[in-house]
Amino acid sequence: MEFPNFDPVIFQIWGPIGLNWYGLTYLMGFAGAWYMGKARSKQPGSPFTAEQVSDFLFYGFLGVVLGGRIGYVLFYHLDFFIEDPMYLFKIWDGGMSFHGGLLGVLVAFWYFSRKSKTTFFQSADFFVPMVPIGLATGRFGNFINGELWGRVTDLQSTPWAMHFPHDPAGVYRHPSMLYECFLEGIVLFIILYIYSKKPRPPMAVSGLFALGYGVFRFIIEYYREPDAHLKELAEFLSMGQILSLPMIIGGAIMIYLAYKKNDQVVKTA
Repeated sequence: MEFPNFDPVIFQIWGPIGLNWYGLTYLMGFAGAWYMGKARSKQPGSPFTAEQVSDFLFYGFLGVVLGGRIGYVLFYHLDFFIEDPMYLFKIWDGGMSFHGGLLGVLVAFWYFSRKSKTTFFQSADFFVPMVPIGLATGRFGNFINGELWGRVTDLQSTPWAMHFPHDPAGVYRHPSMLYECFLEGIVLFIILYIYSKKPRPPMAVSGLFALGYGVFRFIIEYYREPDAHLKELAEFLSMGQILSLPMIIGGAIMIYLAYKKNDQVVKTA
């Protein structure tokens, strides 16, 4: 199967200034999160108003963009940054790290919870079910850009394998960005949406997100081509898997502690 060769630029105004499909998919993700957040703010017992939802999404947007770009450069292309520090600002070339974006969003949760006088996990449990919306649209943006493709395969074992135009090897590969769009985006969203519809102990929803994302990302890394300078490391574990292990372990611990603490509260009530 040949890659549908999209033009990554929708329109260009001047130089690097314009609108790319990659940027549009990010905007669509935040628009979807905003719509869901507004709807959740109107439900009985919601800890946040619609205005507060908009405030957080602004902070979250900054956390995703700044953290995602800084994380990508530091985790995956530190050599590029050392050679050319301006590489950090070349966002139009693509390159965002989920794990860096996650750190940025954690800072946003901390700041927002202080500003709204709520706890960290009140904020996190309310907003994390919206995150997979952005993950799904962002990964589809990677697909349109023809970047972050998967490992080499063949049409016999993988009939949907693709040849990506920017791939110098000219071989068929797994469209791993679509795997991520499906598992980390659509499937994780359904799981969190259903789970969070009922009252859960504080920290449980956040823990399920961390566990779910970490497991899905760890699995998909077996199909995703590692960065060229990290291939030797990827013989054992890829950088994505190394960064996902703390999420898996931490998410499982958070869920355990959430229910353990809830049981103790119920028993003493």
